[in-house]
Amino acid sequence: MKILVINTGSSSIKYQLFDMEKQKAVVNGLAEKIGEKTSILTHKLIDNQGNGKKKIEEGRLANHAEGLERIVELLVDPEFGAIRDKSEISAVGHRVVHGGEAFQESIIINEKVLAAVKKNIPLAPLHNPPNLTGIEVAQNIFPDVPHVGVFDTSFHQTIPRRAYLYAVPYSLYEKQRVRRYGFHGTSHAYVAEEAAAYLKRPIEELKLITIHLGNGASMAAVKNGRCIDTSMGLTPLEGLVMGTRCGDVDPALPYFMARNLNMTIDEIDKTLNKQSGLKGLCGDNDMRNVEEKAVSGDELSALALEIYSYRIKKYIGAYYASLGHLDAIIFTAGIGENSPLIRGMCCEGLDSLGISVDACKNKEPRKDIREISPPNSQIKVLVIPTNEEKKIAMETERIVKRNGCGQTGRK
Repeated sequence: MKILVINTGSSSIKYQLFDMEKQKAVVNGLAEKIGEKTSILTHKLIDNQGNGKKKIEEGRLANHAEGLERIVELLVDPEFGAIRDKSEISAVGHRVVHGGEAFQESIIINEKVLAAVKKNIPLAPLHNPPNLTGIEVAQNIFPDVPHVGVFDTSFHQTIPRRAYLYAVPYSLYEKQRVRRYGFHGTSHAYVAEEAAAYLKRPIEELKLITIHLGNGASMAAVKNGRCIDTSMGLTPLEGLVMGTRCGDVDPALPYFMARNLNMTIDEIDKTLNKQSGLKGLCGDNDMRNVEEKAVSGDELSALALEIYSYRIKKYIGAYYASLGHLDAIIFTAGIGENSPLIRGMCCEGLDSLGISVDACKNKEPRKDIREISPPNSQIKVLVIPTNEEKKIAMETERIVKRNGCGQTGRK
């Protein structure tokens, strides 16, 4: 089975073609600046050794339909394609950011599902509209195959009420569905499953803390394969310090900014989402640059690293308490996978909880799943590369097979 995975942004289409028999991506690419004067399409054919043959095109893609049509042309291209005809694609998996309370798992997309995704636009106004555009465009190009929605929020739908409700008037939840939803669920689910396979134990027996650290960052407490708490909330702003997002702050801060700085709601939103976090603290949201500046003696960069890791450390303690027992901590995503300094700072001083990092193992420049805790450590500290697109492909295959959908996308 060959599955096309699509992640649509407001002016971009990120895509991968998976050969599920080989359990690997055979093509990946990105069309960006769609609708602008000059669009860029980067397409890579991946061989059996994991090496890529790249093609970069510059030229206007007027809309997402033109973008996806060109992507399909490249997928079947004799030199850069991996299939002879688009009919070889058995299903299309779509990343959808917000499923609200409507979806506890991935699902075959139909009119009812589309209506529910549209209904959740107020909860994700920047993400759900382009996700819907991607679905509609793909359905026109691939009308006879099943399309599956895989939601960032669905993994977190197992969180109990005591963890997802805010202590605000209950009517806000009843009427507006104001609650904790969480994000990065596809990544948290994927690395939790990979940890179980690595530890050679059923995921139903494990208690894990998963730490997704990219420009956006979140954590999850995973008990017996089910998420019981997560750091992001109604929006991706809550929780950890991120590249440009503030994470947890006093809820009265926006009122303070409006009253004392005469800032509008839009200005406050922009400040907290795009000008805060690492960027707000030290002027740079690229962790590699922040670390380099800190090592060179820049005080604000060093302070930013302390604040960043301290917030993570507090959540580790909180989730350890929620789980009651802990088998492993998992670091993943760009920073989590590639920054020994951050991993070490997050675990520093937690020896009394049974959490520690072996300095030599932590510094090994490896890309595979690896254990960075000391030998015979009761609580494992793991680094696991995430692969959200692969998880979407796996979910798409599972849902299609479960629903008995054939090539037509119908039972």
